[in-house]
Amino acid sequence: MKAVLKLCLSLLVMASGILIAGHSKADAAVIFSDIPAGHQAFNEITYLAQGKIVSGDISGKFNPKANVTRAEATAMIGRVLNLNGNKRKTVFKDVGSANFASGYIQSAVDKNIISGYSDRSFKPNGLVTRGEMAIMICKAFDYSFGNSSSGAAQAIKNRGIDSGVEDGTFGFNRTSDRATTAIFLARAINADLRTNHSVSFNKVKYVNTANLNVRTGPNTNYSISGKLNIQDRVATAYQAGSWTYIKSDSGITGFVLDSYLSVNPLPTTGGSADDTPNEDGTPSSPLSSQTIVIDPGHGGKDTGKIGLNKVKEKDINLDVALRLKAIALKTPFNIKLTRENDTFPELRDRVAFAKQAKANIFVSIHSNAGKGTGAETYYYSSSAYNPHVADSMALAKFIQDRLTVALDMKDRGIKNGDLHVIRENSMPAVLTELGFLDRKEDFDKLNNPDYRQKAAGAIYMGILDYYQKKGYNVDSLYSYASN
Repeated sequence: MKAVLKLCLSLLVMASGILIAGHSKADAAVIFSDIPAGHQAFNEITYLAQGKIVSGDISGKFNPKANVTRAEATAMIGRVLNLNGNKRKTVFKDVGSANFASGYIQSAVDKNIISGYSDRSFKPNGLVTRGEMAIMICKAFDYSFGNSSSGAAQAIKNRGIDSGVEDGTFGFNRTSDRATTAIFLARAINADLRTNHSVSFNKVKYVNTANLNVRTGPNTNYSISGKLNIQDRVATAYQAGSWTYIKSDSGITGFVLDSYLSVNPLPTTGGSADDTPNEDGTPSSPLSSQTIVIDPGHGGKDTGKIGLNKVKEKDINLDVALRLKAIALKTPFNIKLTRENDTFPELRDRVAFAKQAKANIFVSIHSNAGKGTGAETYYYSSSAYNPHVADSMALAKFIQDRLTVALDMKDRGIKNGDLHVIRENSMPAVLTELGFLDRKEDFDKLNNPDYRQKAAGAIYMGILDYYQKKGYNVDSLYSYASN
């Protein structure tokens, strides 16, 4: 196919005038040479490009009439929902781990967004139809559609995402070109782009962190439309993956990570989350029984990476870990560090320390180098060693989400890493890389005490998100991150 969607290629340079919801086409920058401001899908394509959900070919064209394969469509939806796109083995015989979309395909299977054929194939190079896109979007955004083709078409029409084709039908079996796919996706994400703009904000939640950015789309590539503070009340409409579309009491609309929202307002005086039952009445284990081991990477004779101005990784890691400990000491958690000064425990000793402490989770803190940029978090994906794969992956995702937002860092995602301290441990274990010490924009943040405090607070809140997902009542503990 001449116009393969190059999701791994970042060719876009976002101009300051890029279109966001509510701006006119005259205010917007033309990103693709073949998508002028008057193109019928200009708003939608530009919106997805801002979030780096779509990109162009080597010549800078979008190729709106080119068809979209099943693999490409799945990868686009995966990017919208912030699914794990790391290449890996899938359940399909014709999608190997080398396929560019293998990670997104397997993640979409796990989320019940896609399915294959009876012969265990997915046909990744087959062309996706308008009907298939409608069904995938209904599943991705949790629309009720009766599990039928007609129901999916009606759900799409009712929301003003698409009105059908020129003969009055939905065109269910027509192939979906790149422009049509962009329209479907962008309008599913952003209600302001739909032909029917009405959306119901029917649930109330409360912000559980200070200085929260509200963005025009569901990832940190999107611009900031406003800010909210801890205890602010918002009404929620729908979710795009882990991001929620909200409207604040002050009228700010946009997307925030759902983990930054709580069902109940935070107590003004803190309070204990210990022994509090879950909403369904089932008791949760006391948080005081939960031991968290924090591992500041490197130390002593092992400096780790050497950054700009000869700043040593071991010192950054330790400083963030100590700040994290200071926050956690305000809570019922039992917090332990593998080192609290400039010493070097061997990797096997760090693992032995966590096991001896009977740790419930293990978080290793590191900083990166190699001229890249952004934060990333690792877990180990083979249960043959560490059996807690699902919990490790969840913990990694929560911490990664918090870090990239708090530090305004590029999101390098969560990754499977064959790393000793997470492979050999016997509890949910992750290793997070805060940023690149040899990249100026990352270094300037990691070398700043205020940003290291933000990093500590982000890891702490990621840990709370994990415990909240496990059924613990931790709402009262979020405020400590900003105290």
